[in-house]
Amino acid sequence: MTAGEVAALVGHRFPGGSYRIAHWENWLLTDCTGAAPLPDGLVHPIALFHVPILGSRTSIAELFELGRAEGGGSVSLVSYDWEYLRPLREETEYRCEGGIVEAERVTTDGGRIFDAVAFRIELSDGEQVVARVTNRWRFHRSRP
Repeated sequence: MTAGEVAALVGHRFPGGSYRIAHWENWLLTDCTGAAPLPDGLVHPIALFHVPILGSRTSIAELFELGRAEGGGSVSLVSYDWEYLRPLREETEYRCEGGIVEAERVTTDGGRIFDAVAFRIELSDGEQVVARVTNRWRFHRSRP
Protein backbone atom coordinates (compact mmCIF):
# COMPACT_ATOMS: atom_id res chain seq x y z
CA MET A 1 0.00 0.00 0.00
CA THR A 2 1.50 3.32 -1.04
CA ALA A 3 1.24 6.59 0.86
CA GLY A 4 -1.11 7.83 -1.88
CA GLU A 5 -3.38 4.80 -1.47
CA VAL A 6 -3.46 5.43 2.27
CA ALA A 7 -4.44 9.09 1.79
CA ALA A 8 -7.13 8.03 -0.70
CA LEU A 9 -8.93 6.12 2.07
CA VAL A 10 -10.21 9.45 3.46
CA GLY A 11 -13.81 9.85 2.41
CA HIS A 12 -14.53 6.12 2.14
CA ARG A 13 -18.10 5.64 3.37
CA PHE A 14 -19.53 2.54 4.98
CA PRO A 15 -22.84 1.32 3.52
CA GLY A 16 -24.79 2.60 6.53
CA GLY A 17 -27.74 0.98 8.20
CA SER A 18 -29.47 0.74 11.52
CA TYR A 19 -29.19 -1.14 14.78
CA ARG A 20 -31.57 -1.80 17.64
CA ILE A 21 -30.02 -2.78 20.97
CA ALA A 22 -32.29 -5.46 22.40
CA HIS A 23 -32.90 -5.73 26.14
CA TRP A 24 -31.20 -9.17 26.27
CA GLU A 25 -28.13 -7.81 24.46
CA ASN A 26 -27.83 -4.87 26.84
CA TRP A 27 -28.26 -7.24 29.78
CA LEU A 28 -25.43 -9.49 28.52
CA LEU A 29 -23.12 -6.54 27.82
CA THR A 30 -23.79 -5.11 31.26
CA ASP A 31 -23.38 -8.48 32.96
CA CYS A 32 -19.99 -9.13 31.32
CA THR A 33 -18.66 -5.92 32.88
CA GLY A 34 -19.81 -6.99 36.35
CA ALA A 35 -22.06 -3.93 36.59
CA ALA A 36 -25.70 -3.74 37.59
CA PRO A 37 -28.22 -2.99 34.83
CA LEU A 38 -28.81 0.70 34.25
CA PRO A 39 -32.28 2.11 35.01
CA ASP A 40 -34.98 3.03 32.50
CA GLY A 41 -33.64 0.96 29.61
CA LEU A 42 -30.37 2.88 29.39
CA VAL A 43 -27.73 1.07 27.34
CA HIS A 44 -24.36 0.25 28.89
CA PRO A 45 -21.57 2.31 27.26
CA ILE A 46 -19.67 -0.85 26.24
CA ALA A 47 -22.20 -1.24 23.40
CA LEU A 48 -20.27 1.41 21.45
CA PHE A 49 -17.50 -1.13 20.84
CA HIS A 50 -19.63 -3.01 18.32
CA VAL A 51 -22.98 -1.29 17.64
CA PRO A 52 -21.60 1.47 15.35
CA ILE A 53 -19.56 -0.99 13.28
CA LEU A 54 -22.38 -3.52 12.87
CA GLY A 55 -25.03 -0.85 12.40
CA SER A 56 -23.09 0.87 9.61
CA ARG A 57 -22.87 -2.54 7.89
CA THR A 58 -19.13 -2.97 8.07
CA SER A 59 -16.93 -5.29 10.12
CA ILE A 60 -13.53 -5.47 11.76
CA ALA A 61 -12.49 -7.78 8.90
CA GLU A 62 -13.48 -5.16 6.31
CA LEU A 63 -11.63 -2.45 8.22
CA PHE A 64 -8.52 -4.65 8.29
CA GLU A 65 -8.92 -5.25 4.57
CA LEU A 66 -9.29 -1.53 3.81
CA GLY A 67 -6.10 -0.80 5.74
CA ARG A 68 -4.42 -3.90 4.25
CA ALA A 69 -3.42 -5.36 7.59
CA GLU A 70 -0.29 -7.48 7.19
CA GLY A 71 -1.27 -10.24 9.60
CA GLY A 72 -1.40 -10.97 13.30
CA GLY A 73 -0.12 -8.14 15.46
CA SER A 74 0.09 -5.65 12.59
CA VAL A 75 -2.81 -3.46 13.79
CA SER A 76 -2.84 -1.44 17.01
CA LEU A 77 -5.67 0.43 18.62
CA VAL A 78 -4.66 4.01 19.32
CA SER A 79 -7.93 5.31 20.76
CA TYR A 80 -11.68 4.98 20.95
CA ASP A 81 -13.32 8.40 21.38
CA TRP A 82 -16.96 8.09 22.38
CA GLU A 83 -19.22 11.13 22.50
CA TYR A 84 -22.63 10.70 24.07
CA LEU A 85 -24.87 13.58 23.02
CA ARG A 86 -28.02 11.90 24.38
CA PRO A 87 -28.55 8.65 26.30
CA LEU A 88 -28.76 5.42 24.30
CA ARG A 89 -31.82 3.32 25.08
CA GLU A 90 -32.80 -0.30 24.57
CA GLU A 91 -35.22 -1.18 21.77
CA THR A 92 -34.61 2.11 19.92
CA GLU A 93 -33.67 2.01 16.25
CA TYR A 94 -30.45 3.96 15.63
CA ARG A 95 -29.27 4.96 12.16
CA CYS A 96 -25.51 4.35 11.87
CA GLU A 97 -23.49 6.21 9.23
CA GLY A 98 -19.84 7.01 8.81
CA GLY A 99 -16.55 6.37 7.14
CA ILE A 100 -12.83 7.03 7.17
CA VAL A 101 -12.02 10.60 8.24
CA GLU A 102 -8.21 10.49 8.53
CA ALA A 103 -5.50 8.39 6.90
CA GLU A 104 -1.81 9.10 6.55
CA ARG A 105 1.50 7.30 6.21
CA VAL A 106 3.86 7.99 9.13
CA THR A 107 7.58 7.27 9.35
CA THR A 108 9.06 7.51 12.84
CA ASP A 109 12.48 8.98 13.60
CA GLY A 110 13.66 5.39 13.99
CA GLY A 111 12.51 4.50 10.46
CA ARG A 112 9.45 2.47 11.39
CA ILE A 113 6.46 2.91 9.09
CA PHE A 114 2.77 2.77 9.97
CA ASP A 115 -0.46 4.06 8.55
CA ALA A 116 -2.62 6.10 10.93
CA VAL A 117 -6.29 5.59 10.07
CA ALA A 118 -9.37 6.99 11.83
CA PHE A 119 -12.99 6.21 11.17
CA ARG A 120 -16.03 7.98 12.58
CA ILE A 121 -19.57 6.65 12.87
CA GLU A 122 -22.57 8.64 14.07
CA LEU A 123 -25.69 7.14 15.60
CA SER A 124 -28.91 9.07 15.18
CA ASP A 125 -32.43 8.44 16.39
CA GLY A 126 -34.21 9.96 13.39
CA GLU A 127 -34.23 13.43 14.93
CA GLN A 128 -30.61 14.09 15.85
CA VAL A 129 -27.19 12.56 16.43
CA VAL A 130 -27.14 10.82 19.81
CA ALA A 131 -23.60 9.39 19.79
CA ARG A 132 -20.41 9.72 17.78
CA VAL A 133 -17.57 7.21 17.78
CA THR A 134 -14.11 7.96 16.39
CA ASN A 135 -11.66 5.05 16.39
CA ARG A 136 -7.97 5.50 15.58
CA TRP A 137 -5.84 2.56 14.51
CA ARG A 138 -2.26 2.00 13.35
CA PHE A 139 -1.46 -0.40 10.55
CA HIS A 140 2.20 -1.32 11.09
CA ARG A 141 4.19 -1.91 7.91
CA SER A 142 7.05 -4.30 7.44
CA ARG A 143 8.01 -2.43 4.26
CA PRO A 144 6.88 0.78 2.47
